[in-house]
Amino acid sequence: KLVIGWLYPELMSTYGDRGNIICLQKRCEWRGITVAVNNLDVGFSIDELKACNLLFMGGAHVRHQKIVMDDFKNEKAKLLRKMIENGVPGLFICGAYQFLGKYYKEADGTVINGLGILDLYTENPGEKHPRLIGNIITDLVGLRHTTYEVREKNTLVGFENHGGRTYLGKGVPPLGKVLVGHGNNGEDKTEGVVYKNIIGSYL
Repeated sequence: KLVIGWLYPELMSTYGDRGNIICLQKRCEWRGITVAVNNLDVGFSIDELKACNLLFMGGAHVRHQKIVMDDFKNEKAKLLRKMIENGVPGLFICGAYQFLGKYYKEADGTVINGLGILDLYTENPGEKHPRLIGNIITDLVGLRHTTYEVREKNTLVGFENHGGRTYLGKGVPPLGKVLVGHGNNGEDKTEGVVYKNIIGSYL
């Protein structure tokens, strides 16, 4: 049995993130794996998080991220860090990906502290710079740093829509190298991040 912990489905699910949950469920069903999805909304307990074998968290507006950050302080944040360090797999999309970093800086200069689990940060340059929107294709170079099975040539196709630009620290491998599209920041051709068994991505 696999227990998927869906972190903040009410607040962090702006862009149809339930599709990721549906895909995870179906792929498990096809392989004869029983799946339970625990919806971990604001106020969930430590024990509910401990019971999860796989984590998922989607994207949201910055104001929702602030609410989530307030709920995720102290013991919950410590447990999430411990789970990630111990190899619990997870998929973190868009705002959730940013949430794992050091901070998110809004266009007006306001800084929202992240969990600091990953060595990365995100800044929004404001309306003078267009959002990074469109189809994207990446070469999954980052998975070669993990235990995931990777073919010699692996590409991932998706859609991105984000105003924030994410920058990875030294020694933090991206999920992929951008072949078509913008990726993390539209500058360095990186997309997403891989750490232990978690994946962060804008796709």
